[in-house]
Amino acid sequence: MLRIGMKTSAITLGAHDVPAVTAFYLVFLAIWTAALWPVVNPWVWGAMLVVALAQVAWHFQLIKDRSREGCFKAFRLNHWLGFTVFVGVVLGLV
Repeated sequence: MLRIGMKTSAITLGAHDVPAVTAFYLVFLAIWTAALWPVVNPWVWGAMLVVALAQVAWHFQLIKDRSREGCFKAFRLNHWLGFTVFVGVVLGLV
């Protein structure tokens, strides 16, 4: 019987999981910035980026030691980064 399991970033990326996850966050922010910069208020978007980058730094602090509690907390709370970008889009387009 073939069993296909879900692979976590820790299994897939090995020892490079923490820098890769952090890089994925930064690429996510860069893509949104590149896509929306011409149409959003740059002051609002800049403020959102400051908050979002602070969240990325906080997540890095949570996962850098690979503790079970820190990684689970980062996993549970990563939706706030998406919400921050959403608020930046909405307020930046007003």
